Amino acid sequence: MTAVRASLGLVGAAVLGWGLWLMLGLGVDRLVGTVTWLVGGVVVHDALLAPAVTVLGYLVVRRLPPRVGRHAIWIAVMLGTLTLAVLPSLGRFGAKPDDPYLLNRAYAVWWVALAVLLVGVAATWELVVVPRRRDRATLPAEH
Repeated sequence: MTAVRASLGLVGAAVLGWGLWLMLGLGVDRLVGTVTWLVGGVVVHDALLAPAVTVLGYLVVRRLPPRVGRHAIWIAVMLGTLTLAVLPSLGRFGAKPDDPYLLNRAYAVWWVALAVLLVGVAATWELVVVPRRRDRATLPAEH
């Protein structure tokens, strides 16, 4: 296992080095902008987003039945992460009136479809998978 970890670490370091080498070729301004963006993302996540999600999760989930609460957490984490990833598309940030092909899809509709899919997966899990596991756990052992 140590050899696998060391190999993966070396591959990761090589890819990181290659990426940095390519970034240096883009100029110092781009490098400073990228580092600022990366640091800003970590600060916003750790100082604002993570505490807000923790507090909201605590306040909401403790008012829900346990069976619903665990799925609400799962849905919130999945949907929240995916929402942050597609937020520029949802807000149409960067759209240009003179370019009809840029951000020209119904992204909000797909986001709602994703939310419905996540709720469906959670409900199916609770209604189908959990009872089957309980049934298997209560079956007598075969000899």
